[in-house]
Amino acid sequence: MPVQQDVVIVGGGPVGACLAALLADSGLSVTLLEARSTDPDDPRRIALSYGSAVLLQKLGAWACIDPCTPIETIHVSQSGGWGRTLLRAEEAGVPALGYVVSYGSCHAALTAAMAQAAGVSLRHGVRAEHVTATADTAEVTVHSEAGSEILHARLAVLADGGQASAATAPRHEHDYRQSAVVADIVTDCAHDGRAYERFCPAGPIALLPSQPGYALVWTTRADHAAQLVQLAPARFLAALQSAFGERAGRFVASGAPALFPLQVRVAAAPTTSRVVLLGNAAQTLHPVAGQGLNLGLRDAAVLAEMIAAQPGTLDDPGLPRRFHTARRADRALTVGITHGLVRTFSNDLAPLRALRGCGLTLLDVLPSAKRAFARHMTFGT
Repeated sequence: MPVQQDVVIVGGGPVGACLAALLADSGLSVTLLEARSTDPDDPRRIALSYGSAVLLQKLGAWACIDPCTPIETIHVSQSGGWGRTLLRAEEAGVPALGYVVSYGSCHAALTAAMAQAAGVSLRHGVRAEHVTATADTAEVTVHSEAGSEILHARLAVLADGGQASAATAPRHEHDYRQSAVVADIVTDCAHDGRAYERFCPAGPIALLPSQPGYALVWTTRADHAAQLVQLAPARFLAALQSAFGERAGRFVASGAPALFPLQVRVAAAPTTSRVVLLGNAAQTLHPVAGQGLNLGLRDAAVLAEMIAAQPGTLDDPGLPRRFHTARRADRALTVGITHGLVRTFSNDLAPLRALRGCGLTLLDVLPSAKRAFARHMTFGT
């Protein structure tokens, strides 16, 4: 007989684990499906906004995340043009604009918070193949080493970008023809909690303070990125120094770089009842401004609040559309900002350089505008 659950969450990454932890101890039966095992040693760096840190503190996960480097200021500039903006935590009224942590530590802390609570079952090595919905239930067909089975749930939540979510709702996709080169970087100067976003014609270069050095996210043309990851360390550092300049000091050491192709994918409004999309299933963003995971965590928080608001919410066939409507403004503005930054700054046209310089300078001298921008990046809409 099919297994009956209140909520089945497909995708055990940070967003899915966060939702499961938020629903724990709610009296609901929750099953979280993850195709892969959690790797607490995954060294990839992610930037969590202060708002995300507050959410993780609420779940008791924040104290378990180590190492953690605060971002106190963000220096934004453009290559080959004038104008710059400096975002400060105190101007936004927060102790830090964000924190740089390892993906593995964040994921493990959220998984542990979920596992310690009642009502949640975590199943590793289980892949969701497809999801269908009727008026009464969502049917999640899953496959594992034991074979295939169907899980029935009052609500299915898709929180990853896998096969099941791709088939559930139409998605708008845009290929930036860019890739991100990521690496750990050491300089000869202390970072003092300052992050950098340097817009270059081929794409932005971000330096995020991480322990004594920086986490680099260098976005550039796909062919150039493929060449960069093949360079010897000394030549890689020289290329980075030439592209970024010396505002962060001299680059003296680098970890092995890795490459990630970039696309934006945004799911349309759901057309079926009992199926909700959030996190990577709902949107995958360009890494500029580091908003993808933070937007997904806000998705999880809002859905958990909606489920907790009324006992019969899970049996409301209009829940997926109500959730989509509730998240529309935050998603649209965040997607629009990240996509707009890439399109506006990824060129070398002289008239646009001048307009960008004016925009950066105006943002820097208008405290209310700068505060509104910083707070959206911190808390969303």
